[in-house]
Amino acid sequence: MKTSYTLHFSAALAKIKAEGRYRYFQELERKAGQFPSALHYRETTSTPITVWCSNDYLGMGQHPAVLAAMHTALDQCGAGAGGTRNISGTTLYHVALEKELAAVHSKESALIFSSGYVANETTLSTIAKLLPECVIFSDAKNHASMIHGIRESGVEKVIFRHNDTAHLEELLQQYPENRAKMIVFESVYSMEGDIAPVAEICALAKKYHAFTYLDEVHAVGMYGAEGGGIAQQKGVQQEVSLIQGTLGKAYGVVGGYIAADEAVVDYVRSAASGFIFTTAIPPAIAAGALASVRHLRQSSLERAQQQQNASRLKHLLEQAGLPVMVGESHIVPLMVGDAVRCKAISDALLYDYNIYVQPINYPTVPKGTERLRFTPSPTHTEAMMQELVTALKTVFAERAEEKKTA
Repeated sequence: MKTSYTLHFSAALAKIKAEGRYRYFQELERKAGQFPSALHYRETTSTPITVWCSNDYLGMGQHPAVLAAMHTALDQCGAGAGGTRNISGTTLYHVALEKELAAVHSKESALIFSSGYVANETTLSTIAKLLPECVIFSDAKNHASMIHGIRESGVEKVIFRHNDTAHLEELLQQYPENRAKMIVFESVYSMEGDIAPVAEICALAKKYHAFTYLDEVHAVGMYGAEGGGIAQQKGVQQEVSLIQGTLGKAYGVVGGYIAADEAVVDYVRSAASGFIFTTAIPPAIAAGALASVRHLRQSSLERAQQQQNASRLKHLLEQAGLPVMVGESHIVPLMVGDAVRCKAISDALLYDYNIYVQPINYPTVPKGTERLRFTPSPTHTEAMMQELVTALKTVFAERAEEKKTA
């Protein structure tokens, strides 16, 4: 029996579906050693597909060294950590991983969280509250986790135009020199595929005595000599006050982290509820992440091949006259601009061509900027790219004709 409360939720869901932005979860079976090939489950059958929207950017989720490390830790420690980090949940793998993450970012210390989202929300809300009369300068396109962390902190917030250093400086000039300031931004913006002027922002932070909080989740493992991200690539790691990253994208596992001066990290460890009251990630996850970070510190083969494939795909899409949003990063967005049409194109690709790319709709992106986002990996082949572009040309043309006759 539906109560009056349930009816509210049903009505809200009906509205979301009518707007074309209901989120459907495709049931997949990833195949270790064969990715980006996977199986898509459709009622009573399963169909081989090619996945084009995974954030396992480098295929490290199937790397033999990562799998072996996880098997060893699972046999050695069991499934779970057994508690929060403070109460029996810290193992040798957690400690070793935090040391490795600090080293890759040239920082004194690091701290692991259950996810990148939790790392951002928890850390930002915790450290901003401590700083006297802190004002946060936030990029207009920052991730939801950063926005929520800033909001939870309760401090004053000023938004600067996306990647606009002139606007940022104009805003910084309006505040007294002795007031605590924090500049919060990302290095790679995953929905646009563009890269922040990290060195220029660091220079402004130095000039105006600001603390820099840099989200590198889409860059760690992907850029820099050791996979330390854009800050490492640009040679400004030491200029960034705090780097936040994830273990769930290029490193192929799950979890988030921060890296900074020891006092900063230790304060978060000691005061942040989102860290203190959360069960630690399983030892096998920490072991797999550790193996992945260590491998990508030594090997640039995976990121070089990935960058080559990303560049190749952008070129093919441009040649085909498709609305690709060309940026500097490894992310390849294709603009659609309508939620219903975006879902229809995604469905056609999946069910007619066995190509899977998830539609990106509001609230992830603003209404009217709905898009498909492709993430070519080192294991996508030239044949896969040609098949994708051919299918996209056909599907985009069909949807354009449907729009004319509607």
